[in-house]
Amino acid sequence: MTIERVRTDNPWEDKIGFARAVAAGDRVLVAGTMPLVDGVLQGEGDPYVQTRTALTNALAALTPFGLGADAVLRTRLYLTHLRDVDAAGRAHRELFEATPPVATLVVVSGFVDSRVLVEVELEAFREQSERPSHP
Repeated sequence: MTIERVRTDNPWEDKIGFARAVAAGDRVLVAGTMPLVDGVLQGEGDPYVQTRTALTNALAALTPFGLGADAVLRTRLYLTHLRDVDAAGRAHRELFEATPPVATLVVVSGFVDSRVLVEVELEAFREQSERPSHP
């Protein structure tokens, strides 16, 4: 089985040693996705903006595999505060309302950057015909 990896400009990928997305067989996994754009935190103090940004970043990691939101089977949202559930849920619903995945939301004690309120993961499915061909 071929395993494909996608990395981004997130500085934590190099510091910790991980890929943004990994595809193996019919699955594409995206993890450790924070609300950063060009290494800059978006929506400081705003759980809606942070969730929307993190999910948008996670979905962008599916692009090299020819996939979008409709291929997502599972999402996981990690929040630092229970009070942010409604805002995070609204952002999630806006992106996945047409093709809802299964979802888990967990409240955690914190992230590597204390300003981050949310981090997301997702799992997507790709058909054999959607796999990029390699020469």
